[in-house]
Amino acid sequence: MIVTAGPASTTDQPLRAATRAVYFAFIGAGVAMASWATRIPGIRDELRLGPSELGLVLVAIAAGSIISLVLSGAITARLGSRATVAAMAVLLTVSLIIVAGGYHLGVPPVVLGLFGFGFANGAWDVAMNVQGAMVERRLGRAIMPRFHAGYSVGTVIGALLGTAMVALKVPVTIHLSAVAVLVGAITFVVVRAFLPDTDTDTDTPAESAGGTGGRTRFLQFWTEPRTLLIGVFVLAFAFTEGAGIDWIAVAVIDGYDTPAVVGTLAFTVFLTAMTVGRWFGPGLLDRFGRVPVLRTLAVISLAGLVLFIFGPNTPTAFVGALLWGTGASLGFPVGMSAASDDPAKAAGRVSVVASVGYCAFLGGPPLIGLLGDHISVLRALIAIGVLLTVAFFLAGVLRPPAEESKED
Repeated sequence: MIVTAGPASTTDQPLRAATRAVYFAFIGAGVAMASWATRIPGIRDELRLGPSELGLVLVAIAAGSIISLVLSGAITARLGSRATVAAMAVLLTVSLIIVAGGYHLGVPPVVLGLFGFGFANGAWDVAMNVQGAMVERRLGRAIMPRFHAGYSVGTVIGALLGTAMVALKVPVTIHLSAVAVLVGAITFVVVRAFLPDTDTDTDTPAESAGGTGGRTRFLQFWTEPRTLLIGVFVLAFAFTEGAGIDWIAVAVIDGYDTPAVVGTLAFTVFLTAMTVGRWFGPGLLDRFGRVPVLRTLAVISLAGLVLFIFGPNTPTAFVGALLWGTGASLGFPVGMSAASDDPAKAAGRVSVVASVGYCAFLGGPPLIGLLGDHISVLRALIAIGVLLTVAFFLAGVLRPPAEESKED
């Protein structure tokens, strides 16, 4: 159920402009992330990294994200969602350029760049979700999964572009530097259309998005059982999604002995499936509710994972990637919506849920990498199934408080 701050007028130009700006913020973040992901195999080969070594390098993104997410509530409270995304767009541009040029010099510049890239992504993520939740409330209807579909559209664009760059043998430095500049510059401009972080009824800063009260009460959100359980649920789906982003291309290339282009195509199939699931997801959520839909998707993702890992050939792996991505599509955005059920506390809870969820990106790469050294990257992906099972049983925490009150 969406809690509204008042009916949205069809002539509300600022609201429509803000909606478009939020879409682009999600799309831009997706393009940047997928562009980097398509060049992981090439950078791995250039640096001559094994699975466990690559996993440790990838931790730099997660470490930056976790630190950023812990601070993002205070950052967004002080700067506002508009300025936060703009500042992180600049940091992302600089960081991705460091990765693009630094990998010729060795691992340290890559780690430094990826840490900054992760930090930018973390604060950008929370700030655009806070703005998205505000737009959703003003519109009076579910739209958050479609914002996240925008992220997925961005990842598909980035993956297709990356696949073309790999096929055409365009250098990593040129590819990633161009993406960084374009995404950073355009995002910096379009976020000017974000709505002010204020409550439209009172015209005062929302407790969760700004003001002294919001900052002093921030730690209380870490003691709320429902908020923490939503965070664990999001962690499970973030691990499912993140492992696909980081490892699908490598797993197909190494596990099925295919060229690099085939691996990036499998990655693109995964991202396309997530995009479709997020775009059509709101209709399913409105009709059947969060809990049954997410439990069904957990089963679908698990089935796809089994096909991907144990399938007899590459086409079967592609089918598995399709189901895996479809099933993983709604976990993160629905978790963000569940954290935002009370608009007055949305940013604080979103920050906590995102912080817990992003632990998957901190622990996931080294876990898959270490397992990959012993049983291959493809078989290491079995670990995802454990977390999907946990998510299946935790899905009940997504039920809106109003529905729980009715049941009581």
